[in-house]
Amino acid sequence: MDILANRVYAVNEPQTIAMSKKARELMATGVDVVNLSLGEPDFETPQHIKAAAIAAIEQNFTYYTPVAGIPELREAISKKLLEENGLHYAADEIVVSTGAKHAIMNTIMALINKGDEVIIPTPYWVSYSEMVKLMEGVPVFIAAPLEQEYKITAAQLEAAITSKSKAFLFSSPCNPTGSVYSREELAELVAVFAKHPQITIISDEIYEYINFEGKHVSIGTFEEVKNRVVTINGLSKGFAMTGWILGYLAAPKAIAQACEKIQSQYTSATSSITQKAAVAALTGSREPSLKMVEAFKRRRQLMLEGLNTIPGIRINQPTGAFYFFPDISYFLGKTFNGVEIKTATDLCMYLLNEGHVSMVTGEAFGNDNCLRISYATSDEKLTIAISRMRNALAKLV
Repeated sequence: MDILANRVYAVNEPQTIAMSKKARELMATGVDVVNLSLGEPDFETPQHIKAAAIAAIEQNFTYYTPVAGIPELREAISKKLLEENGLHYAADEIVVSTGAKHAIMNTIMALINKGDEVIIPTPYWVSYSEMVKLMEGVPVFIAAPLEQEYKITAAQLEAAITSKSKAFLFSSPCNPTGSVYSREELAELVAVFAKHPQITIISDEIYEYINFEGKHVSIGTFEEVKNRVVTINGLSKGFAMTGWILGYLAAPKAIAQACEKIQSQYTSATSSITQKAAVAALTGSREPSLKMVEAFKRRRQLMLEGLNTIPGIRINQPTGAFYFFPDISYFLGKTFNGVEIKTATDLCMYLLNEGHVSMVTGEAFGNDNCLRISYATSDEKLTIAISRMRNALAKLV
């Protein structure tokens, strides 16, 4: 007899986690693997943020906090959103959660009923579709190819909208492609949304600071849609605080209150210590973040030049985040020692086992012809990875 709920079978384990696990298993046997599978900055949390956490512990700030976050932090987020993004959210329209993923899940739980459609541009972050399916919603995908810099058009958006469309979920800068929507591109999408007031826009802006081409633009700044945008953000990527696990959402008050209500029943507030660290992050110097972004920009150039030396790989130049999403369809159908590479997943496993480089199949992100490469590691390791990839791929015939 099967004792598990049906929802368990409706979702899949994130391939990012699965590939990282496979890499660790291979490393445990003594193999030197360059791990380019996880989206995690390889920098240390800035000292002033760690000092604030230590001070919180020493001052015994170790008790439960309000579910939506301490007032000091919610005020700091409100100020940050206004000054840096031009977004007007009061403190009571902000909910602090255990990571941006938690904030997105809160939002989907608050909005989506069975059968509701959520429009998701592809490629997309692995968990978007699974979250929607957990709530018995229907993911509706819009394919954005390499030739469009992995960004959808207004015409594609209009064609995807139906009477069941309830939400639109996207990220800019994007995981897995590194693509960033410009103000002009967002304006074209907004013109479509203006005609469909039933759609709530969920804007994942966790990679906001890692933008190489100009100032980040939040879709919530557009007057036509500002009252139905949920802005998602957090500290993990921009402040090198992945293990601290703090994200937040800013939303119209009714949605924010619904998310707080939901969160109160299944997690309550996030860590009191992390919240104090977050206040220091948001009110302190951005210099460590800026230095980190400069390092990522240098690494992007290193990877761009390196990947361009590998015959068969097609790439664009991503403008944000720390990923490349190369098209590897040239290698599908090729063989090594009589074994055919049929899928992007096959190629991923081949590069892990033969090239000792770990990355993630594009199938996990909604594109069967691509791989996601994270360059959130040292220049030295990236150089080694490029060499290993070139050598391993050259063996395929």
